[in-house]
Amino acid sequence: MTDPSDLPVREAPPIAQPYHYRRQELVEPDWRRLPGWRDVTAAEWRDAQWQRAHCVKNARQLRAVTGIGLDEKFYDDLAEDQEHMATMAMLVTPQMLNTMAPETAADSRRYSDAFYADPIRRYMVPVRSDRDPRWPSHPLSLRDSLHEAEMWVVEGLTSRYPTKVLAELVSTCPQYCGHCTRMDLVGGSTPSVDKQRLLLRPVDRQEAILGHLRRTPGVRDVVVSGGDVANVPWPRLESFLMRLLEIDTVRDIRLATKALVGLPQHWLQPKVVAGLERVAGVASRRGVHLAVHTHANHVQSVTPLVAEATRALLDAGTRDVRNQGVLMRGVNDSAAALLDLCFALQGEAGILPYYFYMCDMVPGAEHWRTSLTEAQELQHAIMGYLPGYATPRIVCDVPYVGKRWVHQAVEYDRERGVSYWTKNYRTRVELDDPDALTRRYPFYDPLSTLPEKGWRWWETRVTAEEPRECV
Repeated sequence: MTDPSDLPVREAPPIAQPYHYRRQELVEPDWRRLPGWRDVTAAEWRDAQWQRAHCVKNARQLRAVTGIGLDEKFYDDLAEDQEHMATMAMLVTPQMLNTMAPETAADSRRYSDAFYADPIRRYMVPVRSDRDPRWPSHPLSLRDSLHEAEMWVVEGLTSRYPTKVLAELVSTCPQYCGHCTRMDLVGGSTPSVDKQRLLLRPVDRQEAILGHLRRTPGVRDVVVSGGDVANVPWPRLESFLMRLLEIDTVRDIRLATKALVGLPQHWLQPKVVAGLERVAGVASRRGVHLAVHTHANHVQSVTPLVAEATRALLDAGTRDVRNQGVLMRGVNDSAAALLDLCFALQGEAGILPYYFYMCDMVPGAEHWRTSLTEAQELQHAIMGYLPGYATPRIVCDVPYVGKRWVHQAVEYDRERGVSYWTKNYRTRVELDDPDALTRRYPFYDPLSTLPEKGWRWWETRVTAEEPRECV
């Protein structure tokens, strides 16, 4: 094992001291700065169906919105990525596209550079030049990096923990993030990824999920996700939640929706608000904690519409709205970027900063991922600025183990970028495994963060035929 003192230190960018908090009110960027939306009214912008109908799905539609604002090199870069690297189809809501380069008009000579450099663009509209040129994917990356499908007890119901489950009701979202941890299942196929498919009809999948939960009283916590629950027709989602609330052993229900950030208009629809009030009322009477979890990665995503939708959720009776972001290089990998986001979430939008996950080891994600060292330094750097209950935990979601705080690694070879973790519980996957609770489970730093000796070790030991010989 290499002495860590012999390795170069990659420190998190420091925060200027003393740090002075200044309240920043949220701002909705002016969508009319973009030629394609110059005549869009405020009423249209607030309309969820208008937003869905005007999502940007390809370069032609992006041109129609931005006019001549983007250089041809950007479109060439985008086409190269979509043809050879992209794991997610392009799908960006107007709300989210409007938060990219928010202070630059599309007819400005600076717009193309601002759009290229924008942190939200980096993960919502990735281009080929973003990717790591030497290691675009880690040699041990997997399409289902957390083995969720392997842990299905029925189709779409992942059981990774002793007392909680993940219910995937749908395999689509209102928008697709390039770093999606469920890239193997969610969204349409791309030239490089032929997606898996849910086979059961939605009604049959829901019945199978509910049937398992009725037979399994040890499960008390259900995360209802996908995809995104905003893509489940509200009557169907409400029916599922009401039947879920009839199971008296279920005590926590969490609705997972990035649409709160990418399509807040959905959660402001009167029919959705009224339906959520009905669900929240039943949950309250039965003593069940109902929460919404969303996914914001940068402060630009947090706008007045997001805050308004959050208030609607809370006023409807939702107990909490929490954020689960992803730690990503070039997006939020500095203490200042994380604190800016957390202050906007907590202080202005009413969203509790909850987790930042280290980016999972899916293909094509090396340029987004940070090392464990960097994650640990960032966790240290953000301590003390926010209330304790609103200070997010940075976690590593270790395959076969689950979420672990970044300081819980039991061993860490920084030269080769391999950290080791242990687990403290069995699930159905390890029932017959005598070593499940003593085994050390590995997780891997991006190879670009390793010293030369480390990545050369990987070059010589990892082959396409035997990808796990080095572990």
